[in-house]
Amino acid sequence: MTDDLLAIADRVVAMAAPGEQLEAVVVRGTETEIRVHSGDVESLSSAQSQGVGVRVVRDGRQGFAYVGSLDADAIAQTLAEARDNVAFATFDEFAGLAEPDGVAPAVLDLHRDGCVTFAPEDKVALALELERAVFGADARITGLESAEYADSLSEAAIATTTGVRSAGSETSCWLATYVMAAEGADTQTGFGFSVGREPSELDPSIAARDAADRATRMLGATQPASGRFTVVLDPWVTAQLLAVLGHTLDGDSVQKGRSFLADRLGEHVASALVTLVDDPTDARAFTATDVDGEGLAARRNELIVDGVLRGFVHNARSARRAGTVSTGNAVRGFRSTPSVGCLALSLVGGTADPAAMIAAVDDGVLVQDVAGLHSGVNPVSGDFSTGAEGLRIRNGTLAEPVREFTIASTLQRMLRDVVAVGHDHTYLPMNATGVSLAVADVTVSGR
Repeated sequence: MTDDLLAIADRVVAMAAPGEQLEAVVVRGTETEIRVHSGDVESLSSAQSQGVGVRVVRDGRQGFAYVGSLDADAIAQTLAEARDNVAFATFDEFAGLAEPDGVAPAVLDLHRDGCVTFAPEDKVALALELERAVFGADARITGLESAEYADSLSEAAIATTTGVRSAGSETSCWLATYVMAAEGADTQTGFGFSVGREPSELDPSIAARDAADRATRMLGATQPASGRFTVVLDPWVTAQLLAVLGHTLDGDSVQKGRSFLADRLGEHVASALVTLVDDPTDARAFTATDVDGEGLAARRNELIVDGVLRGFVHNARSARRAGTVSTGNAVRGFRSTPSVGCLALSLVGGTADPAAMIAAVDDGVLVQDVAGLHSGVNPVSGDFSTGAEGLRIRNGTLAEPVREFTIASTLQRMLRDVVAVGHDHTYLPMNATGVSLAVADVTVSGR
């Protein structure tokens, strides 16, 4: 499906002038979103996008331009603009395109024709089935804020004068719902979803049941007393925490002094139970990919192993600056130059059963959702504070629901005080995999 995109990239690269490095990224995609309400379609949108990004590097200076078209004349003009922009760029001794490193891309099954050929009326039917499942999940479900089906097809090709040349396509789809539950005068909300590569992998009952459970178990929630407790993080919360932690593990942040982990390679930075990897070659991950944004093979990178910090992730530029090699972690679209980022984070090696994790806590809190985690974290100091809701744990049993409290700590303490890692890996629509996580001695601020 991407042969035409790769041909465009090749034609652009063939226009390279002597003494310049040239890169062309060609992208095409389609996204569909359907929302239903009260048995009818509330909205249906389908958007297509395409474009080319051109990067030129000459004498340590980089120029970039892009166009939202695959028209040959428009691309030629974009190349001219990128060349013009080189003159205005600041000299950077580390500027340059990625070069082939001999690592072969993993063979991943990321494209499913079943997602592309799924008829619009069948997409609507799946969203309506989700809505029916929501109201059938629990009698206390009184309202539905959203029930939606969405899918995406992404095709991309990249070619460079340094010899990088790759192309591929990926599909994804998901069901998501946000519901309201009521009991007396109390109303609470909850969300649920199901994700896959094609519609046959989606399960409306799972999304509905999860949303209903999250909403109904919070009915009657009160503000807890303040204290220091062992907290058990729901997989959804752990995934968000890992995503935040990922920003402190990219080479660019480390080099700019924006990470509390800078200068700590080889040190114990976490509990021995913590092994954190970035593994976009795991096809189960929602953000799995065979190549990164510079066309190099994506690969499994061990970041923390048995609590010891083993490495950071890099693109070509940050690797040159660090005196190492790219880890295949360039992140970009056709409208931007490459940045650095984790692609698919996951805690591995967890053996604990989630129910047993709860049973092992005498006095604690199950945190099922947080608010403002990304904005509440200081990546330099590691300090964080975020609003949360969940259930109290008393004598190893889930007890009353609690809300309007804050959990506060530092990422350093959180990593060090992990006491159990679950085996319930949950693949979510984000760049981190969820898992139940028990952390001791966390400050809970309530009443």
